[in-house]
Parts: sequence; structure tokens; C-alpha cells
Amino acid sequence: MLNSLNNYRCGIIYHPDYLKHETGSHPENKERLLSILAHLRETERMTKLELKEPRSATLDEIQYIHSKECIEKARKYSELEMSLDSDTILCKDSYNVALRAAGGAITAVDAVFDKWDSAFALVRPPGHHATPTKGMGFCIFNNIAVAARHAQKMGKKRVMIVDWDVHHGNGTQDAFYDDPTVLYFSTHQYPHYPGTGWMDEIGIGDGEGFNINVPLPAGTEDSGFIASFKEILVPAAREFSPDIVLISAGMDACRNDGLAQMRMSVEGFSVLASIVRSIAKECCSGKVAAVLEGGYDLKLLSHSVAAVLDVFIGKEVEIEHHEPSPQVRMRLDEIKKIQRRFWQSID
Repeated sequence: MLNSLNNYRCGIIYHPDYLKHETGSHPENKERLLSILAHLRETERMTKLELKEPRSATLDEIQYIHSKECIEKARKYSELEMSLDSDTILCKDSYNVALRAAGGAITAVDAVFDKWDSAFALVRPPGHHATPTKGMGFCIFNNIAVAARHAQKMGKKRVMIVDWDVHHGNGTQDAFYDDPTVLYFSTHQYPHYPGTGWMDEIGIGDGEGFNINVPLPAGTEDSGFIASFKEILVPAAREFSPDIVLISAGMDACRNDGLAQMRMSVEGFSVLASIVRSIAKECCSGKVAAVLEGGYDLKLLSHSVAAVLDVFIGKEVEIEHHEPSPQVRMRLDEIKKIQRRFWQSID
């Protein structure tokens, strides 16, 4: 249940150039953003939100994460209208749109550093599958990873990335796998594309323990995701004490999304957003920047984004306890056993 108690300064980051990344009948298409914007206008949420146009990321900023060879391949393939892989279609505008998508994530971070409490970057193409060396899985550059490094360049030492997309953010994991200054937490369907994200992938070297994967079985409902956040994310986040919280906000864990087999509800995303916002309020003055990832059923996508924005605007969510299925409970207990080595407050 939602109750409006407070008004927070919140806005969206958007540019019409994002529509120029033409992918035809591909599930990651411009209708995704158009449906979100239409729903926000129809429900008059847009009147409660600020709007900021993003700049494009510079090549130096993209190189925070990606190799020069990766960047040049994206530029060349876009110019030739060649796909990066069987999933990742490019047109002549895709390279420049990808620069602006990464810039949108950077702009979201800057907005919350400035005067906003929270921001939601409505960008495409998405980013969390793009590794330091290659684009893949609909993604050209890793928007959230570039934004995390930008936050650190701006003086925020510890960055937490919460990835609730239904697919594991293999690219984000790769970017920070040995880095103790970025805590990466991901809930995702497993086994599923891209095949990574098992619970024993915990980071290496100095980064060991700062990569938390919660691979959940197909069919997991709200209760499983909420338990993952409450029992694993919250205690680890409190110990880590981030200076800013970023969200890879994929909405494709919704039931009937089409590209996965999870059973999240639209209201469930309100709860996840509320938990993340409460962490940010406790650790970093409520500063949260979300960046759109997946979500392919247009109605579910637009309603889920709106549900998250409702929380960012200031609506409070009543978090009810429902015990997850025995299969999910067993998985969470296994993950907690692994993560207790690094986070003492995980029960």
C-alpha cells in the first residue's frame, strides 16, 4: 500500500536522440521509451517530475570502463550498420546514441549531486551486459559502470550498484570484479542469459566479497526478491556505507514480460525501490540514481517505471512479509552462508 507522506525532488533524464537507435522489430526498440513517457503524461506524474536533457559522454569517460578497441569497434560497426552480435543491432546513429546513453547515466549522477534527491535516466540502448572489451546482449557501452566511475571522479569513494534486471549484469560484474570501492549486488534468473552470476562469483583479490550475486530460480515471485533485498542487500549495504546508490533498473522480472520466466508484480518494484531508498537515506542523504536496463512488455515496463518513480517522489510503501518458496529459501540460505565471510551482519 502506498501513502504519500513527503515530496522529494526527483526527475528524469531523457533525450529524443534515444529514439534514433533503430532496431526494427527487435524487443529492445524505441517504443519502450515512448510507452514510458506516454504513461507518465497520461497519469499526470510528469507534472511532479523535473526533466533534464543529458549530454553525451566523452571518449575519456567511456574509457573509464571500455578499451579503445571496444569503442572503435562500436563506432565502426555503427557506421557500417553491422550488428555487434546476434542480439545487438546497430544503425548509423547507434554509436552516438550510445554515447548519449552513457551521458544520461552521468547526468543522473550529477543531478543528485546537485539538487535532486533521486533521478531516473530513461536511456537506451541499455548497458549492463557490455563488458570492458565488448558490447553484447542489446548493450553497446555500460552506462551504469561509466556512471559509477564518474561518481568516484566527483569524489564519492564508495559506490553501490543494485541490479534488479532479470538478466545478470555480467559486464558490470567484470568491470568491478577486483574493486573493493564498488559493491555490486544483483538479483537475476538463473540459469538464464548470459550464463553468469552464480553465487560463488564473489570477486577476486581486493574485490573479494564486494560482488554479491543472488541467482534465483525461474518463477520467483515478489517474496523472493524482497527477502533477497532485506536479508542480504540491506545488512551488506549498511556495512559498506555507500556514498551514492545506483540502480540498474531492468523491469523484465515482471510476470509475463516475455524474455524471462519470473513472476514479479509491478507493486513489487515499489517495494524494492523503497528498500533501496531507505538504504540511501541512511547512508548517503537519500541520493539515488536509477538507469533503465531491460523490460520488454510495454505496459508492464511503463507501469513499473512509474511505480519506482512514485517511491522516488516520496510515497511510502508498506513492506509486508511473505515467506518465499522453499526452493528460494534454500538458495538464500546458501548465499548467506557464503556472504557471511565478508559481511558480519548477514544473519
